[in-house]
Amino acid sequence: MKKKLLYLLMFTLILTVFVSGCGGGQTETQTQAPAETEAETEAEVFNIGYSCNNFNDTFQTYIVDAAEAYVGENPDLSMDVQDAQEDVIRQQDQVNAFIEQGVDALVVVPVDTSAMEPITQAAKDAGIPLVFVNRNPFGQSDAPENVFYVGSQEVIAGELQMEYVGEQLAGKGKIAILMGILSNEGAVKRTEGNEAVIADKYPDIEVLAKETGNWQRDQGLSITENWLTAYGNDLNAILANNDEMALGALMACQNADREDILILGVDAIPDALDSIEEDGLTATVLQDAVGQGKGAVEAAHKALKGESQEGINWIPFKLVTKDNLAEFK
Repeated sequence: MKKKLLYLLMFTLILTVFVSGCGGGQTETQTQAPAETEAETEAEVFNIGYSCNNFNDTFQTYIVDAAEAYVGENPDLSMDVQDAQEDVIRQQDQVNAFIEQGVDALVVVPVDTSAMEPITQAAKDAGIPLVFVNRNPFGQSDAPENVFYVGSQEVIAGELQMEYVGEQLAGKGKIAILMGILSNEGAVKRTEGNEAVIADKYPDIEVLAKETGNWQRDQGLSITENWLTAYGNDLNAILANNDEMALGALMACQNADREDILILGVDAIPDALDSIEEDGLTATVLQDAVGQGKGAVEAAHKALKGESQEGINWIPFKLVTKDNLAEFK
């Protein structure tokens, strides 16, 4: 009897240990999860290399600001911005350095729109998206695969300027044109727009002079001083390819007490809008820096995410005068 009781107690103890051991193993198996690797827990960040033609061009700084603002709103983006200082070889070197550093995409404001083939080819060879902004290297052609353009149709800015001046001068008068750097599409096309409107609508308006002020305010001032000496009261209007040169021309006219001359720029930078409000500049043409800067990086972002988009994204120009100034301030 005692032996039977001892065997029963031993059996019960062994059974209890066995059941407890099995139950513990099942619980551990159900709750344990594989550890995540560090790479799996980190979000992917795309790095963009941005080559600007020249930080000394005030309008370009507004484009860069808008591009950086877009990057700041998107945690999966970072951007490295470099200044090419109007040197096309420097710009090519910057792009090659970006590629060597392993950037995921490129944004480029061309120094010379006719010299972008090496940059386009470098991006193609690296297999990364390339977005040109503000200056169109394609002309009327379509952008190549995985290459995009964000900007405005430059000829329209010149047309808007000249149409307004033609109306203000009642179709008769003499003008001068301040041009930007002649290798830049904006300088060529805006001037072409001025001249096309004269040829089509205002044959009695004469162009007395055209000269490049290289987009700079001080050069617009000195050139206009020379024109005032050379042409005197014959000069009725000055059309500048950008606001910086227009503001320089305005200073020269104010110094010479020539408030009768119409002066127009392009870009609608804050200084130009203030000047229109104060009866300085006659008008400007809005080139949407925010639309271009944001649009360029957004195009790169979409390409990196595999989203479909048009190869060319046009940002419209708008004429700004004192009558509609409140819309733009």
